[in-house]
Amino acid sequence: MPARGLVALAALVLGGLVAPAAHAAPTEAATGGVEPTLVAPEPITTAPESMVTRAVLAADRRTATRPAGAPPAVAKAIAAANRISGRPYRWGGGHGRWEDAGYDCSGTVSYVLHHAGLLDVARDSSALMGYGRRGRGRWISVYAHGGHAYIVIAGLRFDTSGRGEDGPRWRAERGSAAGYVVRHPAAL
Repeated sequence: MPARGLVALAALVLGGLVAPAAHAAPTEAATGGVEPTLVAPEPITTAPESMVTRAVLAADRRTATRPAGAPPAVAKAIAAANRISGRPYRWGGGHGRWEDAGYDCSGTVSYVLHHAGLLDVARDSSALMGYGRRGRGRWISVYAHGGHAYIVIAGLRFDTSGRGEDGPRWRAERGSAAGYVVRHPAAL
């Protein structure tokens, strides 16, 4: 076996442990007279989860855009929230019927979960304290205590309270989790 073949075989057997200098350079005939250019491969990087799963608040501050790779239920939840964003706050709104003139906090959360296929019957904030599974979800988290509830979808808060107007709105600022029970739909 020629020497070049032995070097290649050794490199294969040893799992590529042979230094690159041990390999013979390509001949002029093999490259057509052009000197080969070695290009280092791009490093493999993974975006942090917070970048991958974050919805984006639109310039109108009334709608959000789903992140790439969001599961269908998340896309539906964002679309549902966008539909009622800007409606007025109305105590009891969203509990007697899904389509309403205004929504309270738990009616808002219930509406979004229902239209994402994650809830059958509207719940008040106390009942939302027992929704789904404990803890924050990767895509959707419900924050509830006896007097208020809000939802975070793909890292963006949808809430009836916050700076500015009342009623269902996307909120750029994070909500306080103090005193809230945090729940999430299974697998999200």
